[in-house]
Amino acid sequence: MQGERKGGAERILDAALVRFGDRGVAATSLKEIAAEAGVSQALIVHHFGSKDGLRRACDAHAARLLRRSKEDSIDAGPQLDPLMALRKIEDGRPLLRYFVRTLTEGGEHVDELVDQMVADAEEYTARGVEEGIFKPSAVPRERVVTLVLWSLGTLVLHEHMHRLLGVDLLADDPGPENLAPYLRPTMELFTHGLLEQGAYEQFTRLFDTTNVEER
Repeated sequence: MQGERKGGAERILDAALVRFGDRGVAATSLKEIAAEAGVSQALIVHHFGSKDGLRRACDAHAARLLRRSKEDSIDAGPQLDPLMALRKIEDGRPLLRYFVRTLTEGGEHVDELVDQMVADAEEYTARGVEEGIFKPSAVPRERVVTLVLWSLGTLVLHEHMHRLLGVDLLADDPGPENLAPYLRPTMELFTHGLLEQGAYEQFTRLFDTTNVEER
């Protein structure tokens, strides 16, 4: 089994991601995480020092898993299988739950997690532009920050997504077709945009400092 091939530290991180995502950090004990991972509490302390140390390592682990998923999608190229992307979303439910818990519970460590996610997104988005998957941007960093915050905001407001669109991003087995009310308009916006031709140029002129100074 895949879990048996993993080292103790990685098993602990996977278990912590599940437990923290389900119940939150404060309500989860190291004893519960040790039982989930099939290790001793002493091994958790050996690897991570404390629950706070484990939580910080879990943030980094979650960011790595997200980056790996995004890079795999980019490696698939412009013709990536949309059903495969949906399956990855389904397989990533514990990861999504972890992000929801972490973002809503807050704390200084959230700044570090979001900064890491933005830095990772800058790298794989730039790669996507080079490989012709994404369109280039006049403001690449600002675009990445906006997309990351949009995505995280969607997770935080997942209950309203369920209420208004019937899409449960955290469900265990929703079936790909149940994600369509969210993914279809998202892909429409990303692919075709929202504004009519010429609207972007008119809008950007409002922020052209050269023109403002000349006036």
